[in-house]
Formats: sequence, structure tokens, C-alpha cells
Amino acid sequence: MAANSIQNLRAHYAAALKRFVASSLPFEVLSTEPANARNIEPKVLYVLDSSFNPPTLAHMKIAGSALAESPHSSSRLLLLLATQNADKPSKPASFEDRLVMMTLLAQDLRANLQASRQIAQDDLPQIDIGVTKKPYFVDKATAIEASGVYPSSLEQIHLTGYDTLIRIFNPKYYPPEYNLRPLEPFLTRHRLRVMMRPDDEWGGRKEQEEFLTNLAQGGRESEGAKREWARRIELVEGKKAGEEAVSSTRARQAANSGDERLLLSLVSKNVRDYVVSQGLYKEE
Repeated sequence: MAANSIQNLRAHYAAALKRFVASSLPFEVLSTEPANARNIEPKVLYVLDSSFNPPTLAHMKIAGSALAESPHSSSRLLLLLATQNADKPSKPASFEDRLVMMTLLAQDLRANLQASRQIAQDDLPQIDIGVTKKPYFVDKATAIEASGVYPSSLEQIHLTGYDTLIRIFNPKYYPPEYNLRPLEPFLTRHRLRVMMRPDDEWGGRKEQEEFLTNLAQGGRESEGAKREWARRIELVEGKKAGEEAVSSTRARQAANSGDERLLLSLVSKNVRDYVVSQGLYKEE
């Protein structure tokens, strides 16, 4: 993308974000890739909710694998950024910088799908760039449902890592009763696709699969969970044993140290070029 187009995109997001913060809307789609696409009613909405600080190849993998394996020919992807503190300067990259990088990620993801699966450009999934003021997972899904942007009956499949699954099932996030019953409306209507994350902190594949087994056998019923929720959660292969972890933290460290080769192993080329050209993460 040309430098002047990048700056125009950044200015667009800065203005759109300002309007969003001043509005009463809890959720809004700020742009769609490609911008000139005909509006096709999706059969399923994949949602990737992250801080995108910056977007990495791990984000691309979890979204790309879901879209590539989708049984629906008209899937749609929503890249979602939570901006509940958007009236304060965000660090270490501004929200408008993150939105630009999310757009570059969307373009790279579509290009990769086209190259790897030889899909005609008109048949590639549309990708929305959205923002929400809701900090909690269940509330974000409800805001998307109520927005009118998508058909009301549309099933959402939220794309997460195993660490996020553990947080979703932590009762401390659901006051005042501090149990898991608030998850029922979501897991009745929608689904989770969880990329496993075998490491020292979260255990191996077997331990992570046991999370679902325990849920299905009623091991969380005392906390308000239901056995049938296990059928709404899909665990998928993450990084293989011995593979280097890809994270936004490592990408920020690479940018800060000026190691562009390492940075390119963690983010897509267009995101790397933007990070370098804007001098992002140099102050971290």
C-alpha cells in the first residue's frame, strides 16, 4: 500500500474512532476488506478479538485455518479491537495504528488464502474491522448480535487461544454471583474455536483436551457450567512441539531492538513494513 494511502487510512481511523468514542454505540464496523465488495449475507461469522499490538502470524494462523476449514462457502471474519479506554492514549501503539495494521493483516490473509487455496478473488471471505467498548467476552458477543450489522440468527464462532479459554471459564469475571451461568446465552447460540497452546504454563495437548473432557463429564457443574457446552467448543492444533512461540510481545521486542529479520518471522511483511516505517514500539 502506498505511503499516502496508508496515511489516509490512518486519518480515516482516527476520525472514525473519535466518532465512535463520542457515540452511544457499543460496537461498530469501521471498514471492510475489500472496500468495494458486494454485500453477501454470511452463513457464519468468525470473530477474532485481540489487542492486535501488533497483529502477528499467530493471528493470521488462527483466522486463516478457520476460514480455510469452514464448511460454509460464505463465511465472514470480524477482527475486533476493544477500545473501552479509547478516550485515553493507548500504548505502546495507538488504536489508529492498530486498526491500520489490522487492515494490512486482513489484506495479507485474503492474499494467502487466494494463493494457498486458489480461490477466485470474488469468492474470498470478506473481513470486517470492528471496535467495541465492551471489555468482557460475553458482552462483546451480545453487542455484535444486537448491532444489526449481521443477520440476527447468525452463528458467531469466536477464535481464541487456550489461555483465553481458561479466562472465559474463570468465575471471577462474572460478578455479582461469580459463577459461569452468564456464559449460557453465548454457548447456546454461538461457539468457540480454540487453538491449543502446549507449553510449560498450560500443559501439553493431553492436559488441554482434559479441560473439555472434564466439562463434558460435569466437572464444572458446581460453578454453573453445563455439560453440553463442551460440544460448542472445538480444540484445534496450535504450534507444534519445538516451534518458536509467536506473540505480540516478541514482535514488540524485535521492533524495539531493530531486528527486522526476527520481526518478519513474527508478523506479515506489510505489518513489518508499517511498524518500521512508523517507528512503532521503539520506546518500549
